[in-house]
Amino acid sequence: MKLFSISKNRMLINLLMVALSLLSFSSCVKEDYYDNSKLGNYEALWRIMNEHYCFFDYKKDVLGVDWDEIHARYAYKIHERMTDDQLFEVLCEMLAELQDGHVNLSAAFDFGRNWSFYEDYPENYNDSIAKLYLGHGYRIASGLKYVVLPDNIGYVRCESFEDGIGDGNVSAMLHSLATCNGLIIDVRGNGGGALTKAKTLASHFTNEKLLVGYVSHKTGKGRSDFSSPKPEYLEPASDGIRWQKPVVVLTNRAVYSSANDFVKCMKLCPKVTVMGDRTGGGSGMPFNSELPNGWSVRYSAVVYYDQEMNHTEFGIDPDIVVEMSGTDLVQKKDTYIERAREYLKNNR
Repeated sequence: MKLFSISKNRMLINLLMVALSLLSFSSCVKEDYYDNSKLGNYEALWRIMNEHYCFFDYKKDVLGVDWDEIHARYAYKIHERMTDDQLFEVLCEMLAELQDGHVNLSAAFDFGRNWSFYEDYPENYNDSIAKLYLGHGYRIASGLKYVVLPDNIGYVRCESFEDGIGDGNVSAMLHSLATCNGLIIDVRGNGGGALTKAKTLASHFTNEKLLVGYVSHKTGKGRSDFSSPKPEYLEPASDGIRWQKPVVVLTNRAVYSSANDFVKCMKLCPKVTVMGDRTGGGSGMPFNSELPNGWSVRYSAVVYYDQEMNHTEFGIDPDIVVEMSGTDLVQKKDTYIERAREYLKNNR
């Protein structure tokens, strides 16, 4: 009984020592805290971006962005007498320096954004005219609208990757278009959505596993703290139909985020030609954080590269450049679709 008593006492002493050591350790770990003041919210936003945003090195090389200089410059604009609207405007101006469509500030009264990646360029798309090609009898496979054009070319309109596109949807669509001589996939204006849905669609256009790029994650609070780039692959669809005929993918500046990644993958698939304008980009996977006042900030936090370790943050060039013709618009023709049809006829 005496031996048990000694062991029990030692055990209690050990537990107490562990508790004290944990308490001591926790007191050494400092977390940044900002109060819900105008300056506090400004500093919180700058710090969140400083520690989590993934393109500082790249944006400094390409745009000359100096995040420390930006901090000093915009801090002079912050004072406690300013309204929430004024604070919101200044914070959005600061974030706009990054020229990133994935960087947004959200409040109950507004949504801060920088959409210059497409707003500063020709639209190269007319929704009313494009709908004439679909007509009224088109089919829908979970957001994929498709029809067979009179010259036996399949036309697929993919407006977003927000819809739940699955292998079954894609296979059913390709089965309906199986007799077509070629396929047009129109992703103009597609602002993205789920990356997995973009990969699902692209997987039906390759028979082999393709190295399509690399991905790197933040590993620390330093601006250059990243994991080693990890290979990213496009696996061929394991179930359903894989398309074996020529394909043209139509792009414009409003192709962004996961739609940009879709174009990156499709460019590497056999018998696929990308036609149109450079895409808008958006190669950083976005995350969200919250400011002390409850406003939400979204920012790019994971870097995706192409097959040659190049950034696609500012877009992907097409294989064939096309611009909308004013004459075609007057005649209610879509230059992109007409050029794609002509190309497919000549490259069966």
